[in-house]
Amino acid sequence: MKKLSWLSAIFLLQVSVSLFAKQNFELKYINQPIVVDGVLDEAHWQNATFVDLAWEVEPVEGIPASLETHVWMYQDGDNLYVAFKASDPEPGKIRASIRDRDDLWFDDNVIVMLDTFNDERTGYQFYVNALGAQADARMTDYGSWEEDSSWDAIWDAKTQITDTGYTVEMVIPFTAIRFPLVDGKQTWGLSLYRNYPRGVLNQFSNIKFDYDIKCSFCQFDKITGFEHAKPSQNLQLTPTLTASRSDVRENDSWQNGDADIEPGLDIRYGISSDAVLNATINPDFSQVEADASQLDVNSTFALFYEEKRPFFLDGADTFETELFNFVHTRNIADPDVGAKLTGKSGNHTYGVLYANDQQSALILPGTQGSNLAVVDEKAHAGIASYQLDYGSRDNLGMLVTSRQSSNYHNNLASVDGATYLSEQDQVRYQFAYSDTKNTEQLVTDFDLAKNQQGHTAYVEYQRNTKAYDLKASYRQVDADFRSDLGFVTRAGYEKALVGGGYHWYMPQGESVTDYWLKGDYDINYERHGDKLASELEIYAGLEAIYNIYTEVGYIAGETKYGNRYYDEQYGDWWFSGKPTGDVKISLYAREGKRIDYRNAELGDSLYLNPKITWDLNQYLQFKLAHTYSEMKLDDALSFRVNLTDVRVNLKFNMQSMLKLVVQYEVGKYGDSPLEITNQINKERDFATQLIYSYKLNPQTLFYLGYSDNGFSDDDEQRLKANERTFFTKFSYAWQL
Repeated sequence: MKKLSWLSAIFLLQVSVSLFAKQNFELKYINQPIVVDGVLDEAHWQNATFVDLAWEVEPVEGIPASLETHVWMYQDGDNLYVAFKASDPEPGKIRASIRDRDDLWFDDNVIVMLDTFNDERTGYQFYVNALGAQADARMTDYGSWEEDSSWDAIWDAKTQITDTGYTVEMVIPFTAIRFPLVDGKQTWGLSLYRNYPRGVLNQFSNIKFDYDIKCSFCQFDKITGFEHAKPSQNLQLTPTLTASRSDVRENDSWQNGDADIEPGLDIRYGISSDAVLNATINPDFSQVEADASQLDVNSTFALFYEEKRPFFLDGADTFETELFNFVHTRNIADPDVGAKLTGKSGNHTYGVLYANDQQSALILPGTQGSNLAVVDEKAHAGIASYQLDYGSRDNLGMLVTSRQSSNYHNNLASVDGATYLSEQDQVRYQFAYSDTKNTEQLVTDFDLAKNQQGHTAYVEYQRNTKAYDLKASYRQVDADFRSDLGFVTRAGYEKALVGGGYHWYMPQGESVTDYWLKGDYDINYERHGDKLASELEIYAGLEAIYNIYTEVGYIAGETKYGNRYYDEQYGDWWFSGKPTGDVKISLYAREGKRIDYRNAELGDSLYLNPKITWDLNQYLQFKLAHTYSEMKLDDALSFRVNLTDVRVNLKFNMQSMLKLVVQYEVGKYGDSPLEITNQINKERDFATQLIYSYKLNPQTLFYLGYSDNGFSDDDEQRLKANERTFFTKFSYAWQL
């Protein structure tokens, strides 16, 4: 491209890469916007700050990148502008499709990572694939790298595929992110990536990472400037309107329900550049898309479903703790109003959340299982958190949660933190206390005490190097400990664990890139009582060409159920790969001796979970997941369940999409002496959902959809829909 020739000249003038030290870049201020079209034809790009992605990160870290990827950056006080030029010797093999948001992880893509507080602990990610699909995420590095792709921001990007690769232009408004309010210049952490998936996944970066250092943020380059960046004191109003009608079938005749029309309003106000107030009035908390299907068979513990509701997602990482999940906002089921303040000032991170709730959904944890309960009373839910960052990477946090109604309460207080002993060694810890008053309904239905108090503690040591890792942990949870706003499914036990592993890396160009061996041993006891379980796990795995990841394991142990002990022994296998650029496959398989909880016997268990994702073309995607679970006792069938989840996505363009979801489950059951009444030998369930969506951005969108579901068992052989819903939703993000 002739118009890019000046970029090569700037490259020759500006490249100055230290082989081992962090690079420090000066971000240019240029008071000119761009036309966001993916074409780098604005003359002022040649005056922007240049960054070269000179290093390979995967599969071999620390060697020169095999392809050129050049980046230019500048800001104008309102936005951060980023341009990529990604060279590719075979542009026809670029892997990308027109995708929904946050669904591009296996494509050719580029990534901007910003540590806006320069605290080497938290940051933002912005992804763009070669066709312009976007993804974004919050990331944290408090001892292990974690990403939360449920966070969504309003920003823009466009791309162009050329005869030498592809180019990207991104515009990230400063109102979309949080950063300190300071006079003069700021310094942020900067990491730029390019994912290049072919026979193996190659990753290129501006950073020569050292995998013997446990943290990643502390290795980021630095970029200084932003003196004209305006604080995000913006007001965003997002009115919503939802309408639905739910019908039921009675005696083969549909009984139409009443139309339910609900206006609502979400408010987001940037009090400062590092503090945000969220409020919601009569919110739409509906789950627009069906949750991924899960089997609830031969399990004694509650299933986990991710939060998807926008009000709870903004700043959600503020309420996360080190080792326990004490905040799971899907437990706030049906609120009328909500308010939340989250922010970070220097080394201090804080958050406060309030919501009312028309009814309280609870998880009642036990030693060998958990129960789900509903308190049919209006309740008030409150959460407050604070975290202090100190030292180079250490932190100390406090959390308080409270759920209150006229005849019930659950209050929890927690202290947690992490301390680095060296670059490779870390100790994490968490201690908590809860106080609960149960309703008469809970006392009667679940045989609970009127008042419950309990403690919990968790201490964990880790040593992580490139070649090997070691870990040891101890956890105890009192029988009366409850976290009714969290996701704690087990109580009344203590557990000790030791483990480790070793990792081997192959030279560049080998079919197998790396392989490993790891294992651990844990032992569980009832609090001040008998042994609950002991278990040994050994795993071996490898990564190879065609993006293959596979791991095989052997698990053996003794487990208590009821008043008996059972010797479980089984193997499992995990495999995933991309045999072509358009198809991704995975399989989880498990077989061996496991407890059959229906019969309280040791049975022969088989579990299979294959998945396939197929991009038929740039616009049409097909996803199929199937789960097969079978248990036999001396060749007699205890249960056999098949669950199929099919999803078809048709993208008309980057904003417009039609999605079909079909879920179908068939279960066959043998007689069980433990199920005295209402035994079912066969049952079938199905659910379908058809949704059209138009999204200008994550907050400005339109949905139109239909869903239904049906059930049949021994008494009803015909499978037919018995419930159906028509729904629509409109929301518009109005920024003032």
